Amino acid sequence: MIKKKVIALALLMLGAHTWLKADEGMWLPMFIKRLNYEDMQQKGLQLTADEIYSVNHSSLKDAIVMLSGGSCTAEIISKEGLALTNHHCAFGAIQQNSTTDHDYLLDGFWAMNREQELPAEGMTASFLVRMENVTEAINSQLNDDLSEMERYQIIAKVSDSIENAAIADTHYEANVKSFFEGNEFYLFVYETFTDVRLVGAPPSSIGKYGGDTDNWMWPRHTGDFSLLRVYTGPDGKPAPYSENNIPLQPKHHLPVSMEGVAKEDFAMVMGYPGSTDRYLTSFGVKQELDIHQPSVVKIRTKRLELMKEDMDASQAVRIKYASKYASVANYWKYFIGQSEQLRNNKVYERKLAEEKMFSDWLNENPDKKAKYGDALPLISSAYQELDKYNKAQTYLIESALVGSEISLFAYRFSGLERVLSAEEPNAERLAATISGLEGTTANHFKDYNLPTDKKVTAALFQLFSEDVKEEYQPEVFKEMVKKNKGDFSKLAEKLFDKSIFATKESVTEFLKDPDLKTLQKDPAYQLAQGFISTYRTGFGDGMQTAQIDLAKGNRLFVAGLREMQQDRKFYPNANSTMRLTYGTVEDYYPRDAVHYNYYTTLEGVMQKKDNDDPEFVVPDKLVELYMQKDYGKYADKDGTMHVCFLTNNDITGGNSGSPVINAKGELIGAAFDGNWEAMSGDIAFETEKQRTIVVDIRYVLFIIDKYAGAKHLVDEMTLAYNKPEVKKAAPAGVETNDKAVPASK
Repeated sequence: MIKKKVIALALLMLGAHTWLKADEGMWLPMFIKRLNYEDMQQKGLQLTADEIYSVNHSSLKDAIVMLSGGSCTAEIISKEGLALTNHHCAFGAIQQNSTTDHDYLLDGFWAMNREQELPAEGMTASFLVRMENVTEAINSQLNDDLSEMERYQIIAKVSDSIENAAIADTHYEANVKSFFEGNEFYLFVYETFTDVRLVGAPPSSIGKYGGDTDNWMWPRHTGDFSLLRVYTGPDGKPAPYSENNIPLQPKHHLPVSMEGVAKEDFAMVMGYPGSTDRYLTSFGVKQELDIHQPSVVKIRTKRLELMKEDMDASQAVRIKYASKYASVANYWKYFIGQSEQLRNNKVYERKLAEEKMFSDWLNENPDKKAKYGDALPLISSAYQELDKYNKAQTYLIESALVGSEISLFAYRFSGLERVLSAEEPNAERLAATISGLEGTTANHFKDYNLPTDKKVTAALFQLFSEDVKEEYQPEVFKEMVKKNKGDFSKLAEKLFDKSIFATKESVTEFLKDPDLKTLQKDPAYQLAQGFISTYRTGFGDGMQTAQIDLAKGNRLFVAGLREMQQDRKFYPNANSTMRLTYGTVEDYYPRDAVHYNYYTTLEGVMQKKDNDDPEFVVPDKLVELYMQKDYGKYADKDGTMHVCFLTNNDITGGNSGSPVINAKGELIGAAFDGNWEAMSGDIAFETEKQRTIVVDIRYVLFIIDKYAGAKHLVDEMTLAYNKPEVKKAAPAGVETNDKAVPASK
């Protein structure tokens, strides 16, 4: 009894009590009634659990959209399939449709009628039909005598059977996913639509206001939103893009609140968070800090520098590389921030303390030690082995395979090599492979600039050569370096001159009559195969054994934690499945004597305005609306134009674009970012500091209506009013809400 009290006190001192806080946790909606509903009611929720998630009737879940398999989230906001998401989530679609004559990234885009809506090629919209706990069906086939590989094989076989049964005679898709490090399993059934169109997007000067400087920061003044529309075939079912398609008739769409938010208002987020690692051990945290994250940051810093040089020099290159640059930059800054906050928030020390408590518990319970005693030793030994390879593995991915566009493009022809290598080549299969590669080629060269790729390849190959041990470098790569006497500019020049993958014309010509010898002798293809081979098998059996041991150790560790802390409400790591988080609208204190308010206003946009800095340009029309205080019905009750606000909801990547919903089930904003002081939050939730940054739905409507003149889109929505009379706006320059001030004030 004394020991239990000591453990409880230690947890409290460490901040581990945060699992009881309603703002932490990415909850599966099917368990809301059992796990969370009373807490949600206490915070102000006015909906029933069935109004949030139901299989049998319309509920909030039916308005939540998984975009492109989980890259982002969107929400349906009209009876005609209109969807709201973030500007950065639709950035690729905006970029795809941009040209030097119609630069929608720079100028924005607004469809004034349905005919003007543009195809968002490659984007899909998936709706969750249902989820089901299938843990018993899978675990009943497993036992402790199985090896990890045998477990994986049985899990895969049973999962396939469950998925096939779930979608028999339907057009649905299904997948079974693992939870709690392989201790539980759930089935998810989706309806996926492939005709998604771009309806509206503000210029980047609004949708990306603050650029990389403000990314992950508060105060924030970014109108990070865009509008899409989901289309179906005439029968209401998914169909490829066609002029005959009709707007989706959704089972539910979110009403749009015109009320605004106040501190401590209830707020919940529903969406598809991509990945968290809340059960990561101290060994994993150390690897991130010492090896992985510094490597990623170093490589991406060089890559971004070289891309930006060419983007600044050419409008055409800027458009082509806008989406690529944004993608690389986002997680470049993320890893900088996460490393900093892992240290500042003492996450490594907190993990060590948790592991000590786990070990003490095992030592007090011999039966539990027999069951879970191998967990931490397995994890420790696995990381000792994996640390040997992590830097080389990271460099292979970041520099050799992804950073060099020609290498990744060449690798995509691996399937063609397999077809051509067959003893009796199948003509039908060959034709299908060629057809697919023709599409791949068109997509690759649409947003490609050879001089940029050439100098990025040279620079990243040099980093790879200098920073990775020779034993982990492919022989073909080392041979090229030797032949060019370590001159990487010369290496890249020869590589691009001799490879068929350097230009669209040479690839197109090759695909007319592809032959195995040409493919296998191509230097870019040889390099790509060398890199892939090293990545997959070059580290030997030691790495594979370590990964298997790590998986087993993690599974036992999490199972043991759940048994040790039976009063704790555990939630699984994010894995691109629908989750609900709930909390309140909150301000916060980022550091000593500094207080951040919970909302920002258009005044702050103007305070940051600097038209000599591309990240802080403010469009003239927005300045005019501000000067005239022409906010219409979208102003707050204090007369100002609110731009963003904060909640303490628990989100991560994939939640971008997720609806932030009030107690009545109405849309109050779209989540788009987290805050710098809690960048360690994917590994350890920071109760006092972690915040979700949200674009206020009224600012979204203001931009659509007053700025873009697209009021027809607002008219399509269901607006919910319950708002006091608007006061007269304060004169320009008076408001100071957006600035950090001492806490005493």
